[in-house]
Amino acid sequence: MPQNPPPEMSSATVDTAATVAMPTLSLPEELILMLLNEETGYFHQVPGWHLNCAMAGAALAELSLQARIDTDMEQLILLDKTPTGDPALDFALHYISAEDDPKDAQYWVERLAPHAEMMIDLTLDRLTNTGMLEYHDGNFWTLSTAVRHSDYINGGDDDTAVGFIKTRIGKSIFGGAIPSPRDVIIIGLASTCDVLRFIFDLDDEAEDRIQLLRQMDLIGQAIANAVEHNLAGPSLRHAAFTKKIPVVPLRRMIFNRHAFRGNLPAYFADLQQHLGPVCHIKPPLGLFPDMYVLSGPKTNRWVHRYGRMYMRSRDYFRGIEAAYHASGLLPALDGAEHFRMRKALRSSYSRANLERQLDKVHADAKAHITDWNEGDTFKLVQMCHHFSNAQLSPLLVNVDSQDVVDDIIAYKQRALSTHVARVLPKFLLHTPGMKRRAKSIVKVVDRIQRSHTSGQRTGCPRDHADDLLALHNSDPVFLPESNLKFALSAPVLAAMYVGDELGFILHSLMTHPDIYRRIQAEADAVFGHDEPRWDLLDSDDIDVTQRFLKECLRLYPTIPGSIRTVMNSCVVEDYELPIGARVFVATTASHYLDDVFPDPHTFDIDRYLPARGEHRSPGYAPFGLGTHNCMGQRLVELQLVASVLLLAHHFTFELKKPNRALKISPFPSMSPTKRIKVVIKERRHELAV
Repeated sequence: MPQNPPPEMSSATVDTAATVAMPTLSLPEELILMLLNEETGYFHQVPGWHLNCAMAGAALAELSLQARIDTDMEQLILLDKTPTGDPALDFALHYISAEDDPKDAQYWVERLAPHAEMMIDLTLDRLTNTGMLEYHDGNFWTLSTAVRHSDYINGGDDDTAVGFIKTRIGKSIFGGAIPSPRDVIIIGLASTCDVLRFIFDLDDEAEDRIQLLRQMDLIGQAIANAVEHNLAGPSLRHAAFTKKIPVVPLRRMIFNRHAFRGNLPAYFADLQQHLGPVCHIKPPLGLFPDMYVLSGPKTNRWVHRYGRMYMRSRDYFRGIEAAYHASGLLPALDGAEHFRMRKALRSSYSRANLERQLDKVHADAKAHITDWNEGDTFKLVQMCHHFSNAQLSPLLVNVDSQDVVDDIIAYKQRALSTHVARVLPKFLLHTPGMKRRAKSIVKVVDRIQRSHTSGQRTGCPRDHADDLLALHNSDPVFLPESNLKFALSAPVLAAMYVGDELGFILHSLMTHPDIYRRIQAEADAVFGHDEPRWDLLDSDDIDVTQRFLKECLRLYPTIPGSIRTVMNSCVVEDYELPIGARVFVATTASHYLDDVFPDPHTFDIDRYLPARGEHRSPGYAPFGLGTHNCMGQRLVELQLVASVLLLAHHFTFELKKPNRALKISPFPSMSPTKRIKVVIKERRHELAV
């Protein structure tokens, strides 16, 4: 769906939308809304070419109804090339107006279908911007609150995204009502897509009625016939010309400078440049399981749009679930259950949650660093873990977990290395040391539960633990008590990922002193007052900091990709992936491709200036893509900005051994090696706690 989905509507926007008249829907918009399944937050799984043809047909039909074109069984004629104001329709109208000789409807369905993805993107953007749909992080959509309480829902007993269309169409199919020309067309297109049976309970009489209705309108009939005529051929032809997936040679697998440094995105980019967007890794002697690698911006876009239909995530997480004695954890969920869990937790992981509590989080951060003095030496990664946890643990679960955070992180790292990355034998998760660390998880979970009784939470801002416990109490089957051990400790584990990224960021500051000085100037503007200027965090006053962080996330993403299992046959970039194959989706390999980011190994914050905007593509994915992207992305982005500015305002750091090249620990997630140490060179301002 859209590469750059629009931001979620604010409550003010929703309230305003509820008081104004909703726009008239076009046929492409009605088709998209009919396909939307709010239970899963996505769309009924129509094969791609079916949907493309139906979308092209809907656009042609709408242009005909708006008197821009005329069509019959023989030809389609341009009547008026004046733009409609609807981007998707105008996209189709542009192609038609550029053709000199009239063609028939079938020709234009074939011509427009390859561009239907763009038309779908434009239609979803329009539905979201007009307040019909709400976009949810993770590439999900639902009907907006405004529409739910508007006159669109009229007479139906199904309050879903298709409720207002379903009622109208249902009367024509089951009630014998005479449909409008628009309804005839939408029934024909939906029937062609074969989704009506998922929306309605159809018997033989209803099926006959649908076939009759499809014949009632000449325009709709011509377009529906053209769509139906083109359904099977292209998809079958596409599969017939699949390529053989190249196997990674042993020398390229082992003797690679990027692999030696632990830079997995650069390593997978090297494979992509030499072998293409899909390759097969077969480790020698069966050291690791076979794995197929997807890389590059085109595969990123495919995974973002279609990955949920063909790949599942639960297989790679089974070992983690066993280690925590759980089943059905968020990273292992797919489909409707995954969407439901994300909806339940989105508030606590939102940027708005952090914005409401910036003063408290700032106070916690300052309290943690108040004893840092000039000349102090720290292990970079551990320092960043503790600093991040000092902010995130109170924010998300309202407890202090500094005494156990090292144990919890160590246990999670070992579990990921043994069960997900599979770079260590499983018995290493059951050593005496790991068993001791596992007890720290129980300790912090007990601490969280004791602090979240109804009496103690009165008057407190709602947090992540509140949301989890409420979900458990309302539906203990969906979120059983056995899952709480992992779910409640997960926010503490966030300190690992955020801390690792902060480690890369501070290392980059220390190795780019000119940028360090510019960021310190911006930090002084934010914190050089009696009270922090939080309003500047969304302004151009910290432009250098924002662009600097984007470049750090590009070069050093802590999670370079995701592991999936192929559950349905699929063709990606003309390569067919076998069912059951283990796939590594290297979403960040594009960060090191020269055609996406010129001179990719050079640290260049000017990439993100408006004139260049190199990150505005599926090639930039530091937080993942698709339904399993990081749901706390916007919260983390804000926290990193505030953290970097706070540290830059109060301290100047330097590396203990500045001449050593950065080495990366690649497993279980990317982080600077633990041996890197930093020294506080200067304490620039005093800390008033």
